[in-house]
Formats: sequence, structure tokens, C-alpha cells
Amino acid sequence: MPASGAVTRSTLRQQIADALRDEVLAGRLLPGQEFTVKQIAEQYGVSATPVREALVDLSAQDLLDSDQHRGFRVHQFSVADFRGMVEARALVVDAVFRELGGGQLAARAQGTVLVSVRRRAEEAARAARAGELNILIGYDLRFWRELCALVANRYVAEFLHRLRVQAWVFSVPFLRTECENGAGGPGTTWLWNGYEPLVDALTLGDATAARTVIGDYDDHSLRWADRLERPQI
Repeated sequence: MPASGAVTRSTLRQQIADALRDEVLAGRLLPGQEFTVKQIAEQYGVSATPVREALVDLSAQDLLDSDQHRGFRVHQFSVADFRGMVEARALVVDAVFRELGGGQLAARAQGTVLVSVRRRAEEAARAARAGELNILIGYDLRFWRELCALVANRYVAEFLHRLRVQAWVFSVPFLRTECENGAGGPGTTWLWNGYEPLVDALTLGDATAARTVIGDYDDHSLRWADRLERPQI
């Protein structure tokens, strides 16, 4: 019986953490916004213990800041933080693909996993072109998580996933404003949609082409960061 209770509590803790992360990614909890354990517990109709544990987990992922007297608040990343995320991501991903030869990459990019990755790529690209930010974020995170699981060990994959979530937390408030006019709005220019060429490179076992596509993505992200730092006229 105790084991069953522990599993239930652990599951509830994870469900709350996932729900709050989704709230942040959707822009319903904004950077700097404060809340308490009590408020979240009442919102979800649960006890304080799993809520507190979930908030501590999100704090460990740098998504929340904790204050002993005021509760928690959504972490506010800076443009410099975002640049650091992109640069760290680029270094790790480039190293992974440099270690993979074409034959090894082709061998890994076979079977049902690649079919799933391609499906994510198609949906993410479509959402990016349409400026459908909420849909894009979901497919983007799944795409990169499955892709990383395909080409990297789980420690590297988890590190990259955490960076990607943090990058989205930073980006969402800016991109949501730019995409608020819907499809064809100015924000769609900054929603990268090169997922499918990357999957094509993987299918062919072409590590060089894959590195080129990812390099273009990183350059795109850094150009967007440059734009954020320039005064808008």
C-alpha cells in the first residue's frame, strides 16, 4: 500500500509540474509573475505537498525562482541568457553530429522512430508557417526530444531538452506579441521551419547536411536575439 501511495503522489507531482510548465509556455504565466503554493493548490484542488514538490522541481530547472517569504515567480531570462542557451546547444549538437559517421547516422535513422520524427517535423513546419505558436511549441519540443533520443545518449538528450524549454520560456512573450495578427503576421518570419530538411538529411545519413541545417537554425536564433536588442522604430 505505501508503494502505491508513493507512485500516486509522484505522478501528481509530475502532473502539476507539467501543467505549470505548459502555462508558462502558453504565456498564461508571464515572466516575473508571482504565486504561492496555496494559490496553486487551490487552483488544482490538491494538497500543498505535491504542489510544493512540483514547484521545487521547476525551480531546479531554472523555470521558477523561489522566495522564502513571497512564494515563487516565473523566471525572467534575458537576451544574454537566450544567446547562452543557443551557443551551448550549438556546441553540444555539433559535437554529437561530428562523432556520428554517415553510416552510423543512417543506421540509427531507421524504423518507426524516424517515421514519428518526420510526422513531428511536418506538423511543426506547418504550424511555424501559419504562425500557430501554441501548436508549434508542442510539436517542436516533441520533435527535438525524439530526434535527440535517436542520435545522442539520454544525458545529452535531457540537457538539450531543458535548454529548449528554457529558450521557449524566454521567447514566448516576444513571439506571441509578434504573431498576434495570426497567419502571415510579422512574427512568422522568426518562427524557424526547417524541420523537414533536417529529417531528410538524417534519412540519407548525411551528417554534414544535418549540421548545416542545424547551424542555419542557430544563426536564425541569434539574428532574432540581435533584433530584440535593437531599438524598434
